[in-house]
This record gives sequence, structure tokens and C-alpha cells, in this order.
Amino acid sequence: MAGVIEVLVISIFAGFIGSITGLGGASITTPLLTLLGIPIKNAIAAGMVSIIATSSGSASGYVRRGLSDIKAAMFLEMFTILGAITGATVTLYVPPRLLYFFFAGFLLTSFIGLRTIKEELPTNVSQDRLAQWLDLSGSYYDDRLGREVRYHLTNPLLGGGGMFVAGVAAGMLGIGAGAFKVAVHELVLKMPSKVSSATSNFIIGMTALAGASVYFNSGLLYLDLAAPMAVGTTLGAIAGSRILRRLSNRSTRILFLVVVLYIMVQMVVRGVMG
Repeated sequence: MAGVIEVLVISIFAGFIGSITGLGGASITTPLLTLLGIPIKNAIAAGMVSIIATSSGSASGYVRRGLSDIKAAMFLEMFTILGAITGATVTLYVPPRLLYFFFAGFLLTSFIGLRTIKEELPTNVSQDRLAQWLDLSGSYYDDRLGREVRYHLTNPLLGGGGMFVAGVAAGMLGIGAGAFKVAVHELVLKMPSKVSSATSNFIIGMTALAGASVYFNSGLLYLDLAAPMAVGTTLGAIAGSRILRRLSNRSTRILFLVVVLYIMVQMVVRGVMG
């Protein structure tokens, strides 16, 4: 079983990378903890707590700097919370070995957005009526570009459906499902990459809270594991939120995809080894 110091170091690193990419630290801590001998269901349950910490640590900074789209987040959270409760309930009855493959398979959806990696900002976005009615538009100052960026979102209902699926994965696998959420934000809603990462960090906290309640009631949540994870991911997330504004949208996507590829390989190997 991993010691407190090991868990803390892993969590700081995971929170830092998770904050920048919008993945959520548990996407990184869960596979690493299983390598240290922690059962995957316990790692998933503890991961839900670290997700809340990551969201709190980074989202506050993004909101203060105007990167998070609060209006869009509030709309999308309705779908992710319902999905998280559903997914966490399913995990209680799934054989542990299958969870490794589910984890890797779900992260595969991250590469759907690979073709947009050269695009710095969405172009030619046409809002539908619902998006106009919900006033899903915003702006932020981009340090990299040196100017104010204005954007408009579209397809909120389709995006909501995608976020329900992300919520199911988040609850089932103990991750923020940031990989899928970022893909939905950018490909369906047409959200700029930096806003996508920041908004994802905002949403995952509420999603994780819904899923964590199921794991707590089931007895899978160990506080002696979850506590150092929460502290570490919070510290890492705060540091990551300070770095994101200085990165280009393209750099954010590249880092995102590299991390996802590494996690997928680790999960498949663990699943095969049992």
C-alpha cells in the first residue's frame, strides 16, 4: 500500500497537469495509485475527493481571471450530475478488472479532437436559437495573443447529452472525465481551448461531489487515502492555474493528448495483467 508521502507527491503532480489540461487530477492519480498496489475501486473512490479539491483549487483562479464560462457551466452541470450518480452506482457491481479497460476505452475519445490541434480559436461559429436564448457567449483576455477574445457557443442540447455521458464516466471511473468534456466543449459547443480547460475544471467539482456520495455510502472511500490526495491535488491545481494563461491553445491541446495517451497505455497494461 502506498505511503502518505508517495500519495502526496503523486497528487501534486496530477493536480498540476490536470489543471492545465482540464482532465482533473484523478485521471492521473488513479492509474498511478493502482501501480502502487491500491485496488482500483478504492483508487476511484478516493479520486472523486481529489477531483473536488482540484476543481476548488484551480477553478477559483480561473473564475477570478475570467477564463471560466460560468453560464455554460451551470447549464451543463445539470447533465453531468445526473450522469455521475448513474455511473457511480454501476461501478459498485462491475468486476474490477473491467474498469481498467473501461478507463482506457473512454480516454480514447480524447483523440476525436486531434484534427483541431492547429486551430488557435474556433472560427465561423453560428449560434442556434437555444444558445442565443441562453446567451451562451463570453470573452476573456488572452495573454498569449495579447488581446480580448470574444466567442459564441452553439448546440447546447447536443452538448448536454455529451456531458451526461461524461458524467456517467466520471462517476463510474472516479475521474473528472475532462478528456471527454473538453472534446464536447470544443467540437460541439465550439468553445476556445483555454476556456474549455477552465470551464471543465469548474464543472468537475460538482460532478465529483455527486459521485463521491455514492462511494462514501458504499464504504469504498478511505479517508486516509483521500485526504493526502485532496491536499496534493489542490496545491498542484493552484500552480497549474497560474501557468495556463501563458500557454498557447495549441500547446494546451498537445500536452492534453500526450497525458491521455500515457494513461491509456497504463490502464490497458494493468487490465491485461489483472
